[in-house]
Amino acid sequence: MAKDTILVFSGGLDSTTMLYEYRERIALAVSFHYGSNHNDKELECAKLHCERLGIPHKVVMLPFIKQLFHSSLLAGADAIPEGNYNDENMKSTVVPFRNGIMLSVAIGIAENSGLQYVMLANHSGDHTIYPDCRPEFVAAMDQAACAGTWNGVRLLTPYTNITKAEIAAHGKALGIDYSETWSCYKGGEHHCGVCGTCRERIEALREAGIEETIYDCR
Repeated sequence: MAKDTILVFSGGLDSTTMLYEYRERIALAVSFHYGSNHNDKELECAKLHCERLGIPHKVVMLPFIKQLFHSSLLAGADAIPEGNYNDENMKSTVVPFRNGIMLSVAIGIAENSGLQYVMLANHSGDHTIYPDCRPEFVAAMDQAACAGTWNGVRLLTPYTNITKAEIAAHGKALGIDYSETWSCYKGGEHHCGVCGTCRERIEALREAGIEETIYDCR
């Protein structure tokens, strides 16, 4: 298969699974540093996996996001809500139109590089909390990308309608070591285990029959 795709790659569980599952077509992985609590931890993992697979990796700095937008994701570890992963608990972690901004940059890079597709690892568990993960959003971005680029770049989101546990099951079949991924929104030395995204991660791994392991990305 031709390498015709850019992956928006955080270094988290979902996008790392996508990196391995679609490695044969990914020409470039693009990560974004926008000042979140956990960006540095994610990028350690992103770098590790891209080097391991021999996939070129580009980090794009977006400092204006932290300067202009409000979100607990940008406000330090203490601002991150703890407890179950649900819409009321996690709504404060929304970074306004984050995926729209990142996808716009990635689509521009794809057009500039002569690549045909951009992949995003959104999934069904994000739909109620993050508007820019929903099926109607990715469908609209796909149409905008195709209409707004000379080579008709398209958006691929194969995980849109599956759960995080199903993504983890894909990763288990691929032999991915999820201790080499980062999820915790607090961004400490290790996963806190109590914030919403840690709880979601633990539940997904358990459902997929994977024992949670200590973070070991370095």
